[in-house]
Amino acid sequence: MALTHNTKPKFELRKWTHFLALGFGSGLAPKAPGTFGTLAALPFIYLQSLLSPQFALLWLLFAFVLGCYVCGQTARDIGEHDHGAIVWDEVAGFSLAMWCIPFQWHYLLVGFLLFRFFDIVKPWPIRLLDKKVHGGFGIMIDDILAGFFSWLILFTLVQWQAFS
Repeated sequence: MALTHNTKPKFELRKWTHFLALGFGSGLAPKAPGTFGTLAALPFIYLQSLLSPQFALLWLLFAFVLGCYVCGQTARDIGEHDHGAIVWDEVAGFSLAMWCIPFQWHYLLVGFLLFRFFDIVKPWPIRLLDKKVHGGFGIMIDDILAGFFSWLILFTLVQWQAFS
């Protein structure tokens, strides 16, 4: 079912795929659903901070693979690719941005701002992937890349002790 200009998608939060894809409902925020979806990652980032880097990386891989499935399935169900309410990609992307970064408010704030910048502005090659790659993988990959670029900058700042 393709959506027309005036049609609202029918999300079913009882479906586990929709519930996860919508970031536990955070993607249904009337304004800035991507920002709320990014904030929905905070409990996962906290738990990730308790894991070894290797196990945290396994979690991130799992979140990516799961996201490819749930985001793709939800997009198919509603008939719209990468609807703004689908925010599991933000959850996974921000989680990646915070990999091996101490769970402290100033790191979280800088990581959040970096991730939202890359997610919104979509510099090359993020924009290219966002336009050319479709399905669940396409929904996920631009945010994963935004998370990776954010992580590179944040990790470098942490290593340089820029916050000391």
